[in-house]
Amino acid sequence: MPLSNNSVNMTTRRLMKSDVMHTELSHSIETFLKHLQIEKRASPHTINNYGRDLAGLRDFCIANNISDWTALKTYHVQQCIAERHQQNIGSRSIQRQLSAIRSFFDYLILCNHCEHNPARHIKAPRQSKPLPKTLDVDQLNGLLNQPAKTPLEIRDLAILELFYSSGLRLSELADLDINDLDRQEKTVLVRRGKGNKSRIIPVGRYALKALHNWLRVRQQYTTDASIDQNPALFLSNRGNRLSIRSIQQRIRHWCQLHGFSQMIHPHMLRHSFASHMLESSGDLRAVQELLGHSNINTTQVYTHLNFQHLAEVYDQAHPHAKKKS
Repeated sequence: MPLSNNSVNMTTRRLMKSDVMHTELSHSIETFLKHLQIEKRASPHTINNYGRDLAGLRDFCIANNISDWTALKTYHVQQCIAERHQQNIGSRSIQRQLSAIRSFFDYLILCNHCEHNPARHIKAPRQSKPLPKTLDVDQLNGLLNQPAKTPLEIRDLAILELFYSSGLRLSELADLDINDLDRQEKTVLVRRGKGNKSRIIPVGRYALKALHNWLRVRQQYTTDASIDQNPALFLSNRGNRLSIRSIQQRIRHWCQLHGFSQMIHPHMLRHSFASHMLESSGDLRAVQELLGHSNINTTQVYTHLNFQHLAEVYDQAHPHAKKKS
């Protein structure tokens, strides 16, 4: 049965209204994301995540006929979060979305576009945190004690050694410049850590040797004689700064090249660094500083890893740990 002219007109008006709402709500989000980029100097990763989270809130508003951010109430945000939870979205993702919404409305209040923050006192549903996966010392030796036969493999080994030596985040390693590495002092300067905080981290002798080998062949991939013109520590085969995605791919390539079936990613090397440092030193505060954690509670997860390791050793070694079969 064909639709009447009135039905067609109503549908058209609804679509037009939806487009207008989409444009107006999106404009505020885009302005906020530019504010994060320029004023707060947030990382591209954070900006992309916040943009995706706020786009989800925008779509929720359009679906519920909320045409202006000032009309969004606390119960609306609770409903939006509840829908995400019902879709089996993880607690960490929901927490990040709430953080994005709070920051967004704080910005709108600052700009006098809103008077209250509807997400201020909403908490994400709790979810048990899985312990981070780590590699033991033998596994790491097997990973790092492999020959590097080409200049790109020399670079990749230097990347792996630096990840494990200094516990860097992926974005921190990708952002490193040559001048951030002080081979005399055996340190590396992280200029833009999480929260835009800087820190200086020691570099071990194996990583220093691998970096020395890389810097000897690095000039093959740049036409710029001046470091100022091409400052990146790690370059691609085209002479550009090696991207985050490329670093991940090269680690996978290294593992496949040397027959490692286990999926190894940069954060696993960071976790291994933290776990081994804490296991050897027992100094939680020092590990916190090295990792660049603002809250020591974040670092304490590695104490659980150590206890798990100790429990396994106890079960295997103590004569009365297990009943004899």
